[in-house]
Amino acid sequence: MALSLNGPHGHLKGKIGNLVFYLLNGQPVVRTIGDPGKPSINQKGNQQAMSVTMKVFKSMKSFINSSFELEARGTVRNPFNLAISYNKKNALKGAYPNLRIDYSKIVLSYGDLPLANDLKMVKTETGVLISWGLSNQDFPALNNDMVMLMLHHPLDHRSTTVLNACRRDAGQHFIPLSNTELNEPIEAYICFKSANGKKISDSAYLGNLNGEPDTPEEESQKKKYAVLKTRFDQIELDYLQQLNDNGGNPVDSKAFRNLEKEYQVLKHKLEHLPRKPV
Repeated sequence: MALSLNGPHGHLKGKIGNLVFYLLNGQPVVRTIGDPGKPSINQKGNQQAMSVTMKVFKSMKSFINSSFELEARGTVRNPFNLAISYNKKNALKGAYPNLRIDYSKIVLSYGDLPLANDLKMVKTETGVLISWGLSNQDFPALNNDMVMLMLHHPLDHRSTTVLNACRRDAGQHFIPLSNTELNEPIEAYICFKSANGKKISDSAYLGNLNGEPDTPEEESQKKKYAVLKTRFDQIELDYLQQLNDNGGNPVDSKAFRNLEKEYQVLKHKLEHLPRKPV
């Protein structure tokens, strides 16, 4: 049973059939409950898109809560939900069931504060040095802007976040990293926020270090290929040895014929394995 808290024209609170009515951030919301039935391909694609996006962005939450805070003001949505909504639509590549994040298209902030030119990222022996062009000649008021930086580590879905790295006029900032982190894939981002917190720039993608990690599907295919290749190498060695011992002619035995058949089957599988590793 649902209650109408503000009379016959007010919003409902409670359950009617398979519908549940409630308030979310001051807004009336209704959702269905129960078994929705077998999902369609489009629904599965949408579910995977949300799963992939959430897996990446949950480690970026502290950055997003600051960078999308201005965008969320005056709305019933929170910064994290805004970031998920935009990037789920615009920062994915591939097709179900092989959707993955396109890190170069991730947006972590919107705003009209000027960004910076000459953005650079350099890997050193002990960390990452990020630098940017200075704007003090054309826009001296921007010198007090604070710099926000984030390094995302895709292998373990973790982010190194520096919300107040330095002032814009510093021109660069060094982020120390462990040797392990320095040799794993890294995706880097930057944005600028005014000293009074009332303005922010668009975010910028600084680039990738050490290449992108494999997707779960690619990892699975590589493991499958490795197992198949190991078995094929064993069978091939035995098959060729028996041929050689018999003067290059097939051995007239059931065991050899079974061996030859397995050799041919494995060879065909290796040649036609989907997503065969390069």
